[in-house]
Amino acid sequence: MNELVKQFLEYLVVECGLAENSIKAYRNDLRRFCAYLATRNKPGFEAVRPADIVRFLTHEKARGLSANSISRQLAAVRMLFKFLTVEGRVPRNPASPLQSPHLWRRLPNVLTVADVEALLEAPDTSRPLGVRDRAILEVLYATGARVSEAADLKLHDVNFDFGFLRCFGKGARERVVPIGRRATDALGEYLRTVRPALDRNASPLLFLSKSGRRLGREAIWARVRKHARAAGLRKRVTPHTLRHSFATHLLQGGADLRAVQEMLGHANIATTEIYTHVDASRLKSVHRKFHPRA
Repeated sequence: MNELVKQFLEYLVVECGLAENSIKAYRNDLRRFCAYLATRNKPGFEAVRPADIVRFLTHEKARGLSANSISRQLAAVRMLFKFLTVEGRVPRNPASPLQSPHLWRRLPNVLTVADVEALLEAPDTSRPLGVRDRAILEVLYATGARVSEAADLKLHDVNFDFGFLRCFGKGARERVVPIGRRATDALGEYLRTVRPALDRNASPLLFLSKSGRRLGREAIWARVRKHARAAGLRKRVTPHTLRHSFATHLLQGGADLRAVQEMLGHANIATTEIYTHVDASRLKSVHRKFHPRA
């Protein structure tokens, strides 16, 4: 079974172009699934029945996994068996009759414009790494880039003349996003005054660690959390919080939903529509506060 899972993951990389983090999630979910099947004395995937998958998901729920995590696990199992069916490794897909558990659509965590301003001002720009961190925060908020996309940015992905940034999202989909003057100013200062001293090996990457290596997603997460604390923000702030804030503030300012979808790199506009609910909740709050008969 482990060999078939390995072939499936290779298929996701080569044929589907899934991102490294998605592959890691599939690998972890399927590793747990295979371990569970071993406890049920299943000799191979051809012996798996729909009831076995239901028992696996029930077992995972008993471990305390959320509905989101269980839904993701079912998606991984369903895709695995679809692959095995097409490849002729199993006679039927035992996951096809199963439906994902109902998921509540949780509203994303969004900062106010004032909170964002405080966060962007938090890095100490008298220090070289503070200049770098300010540039990272400005880029995350100006473009709505995912943290993995920001970590993978190359020098040639930024077009200062036309004010655009190119990044590659899920499924290696390329998109071009406008980047504002304040972000380009912060990037320009970082490139002029800090990055040359960090770049010891002629790296093509935009953001570098103090040792000159790629500044990974975990390191960017840590920098965002550090500066959020320094800014006095009490809520949990992550790079994705800036992505949520980017989208919400655009819609609040009157941006077209389709344009926001394109800038976020969402394949389905339904994913983008959650930000309209965020704005609607704000409007309801204003209505309750100021309407005489609310």
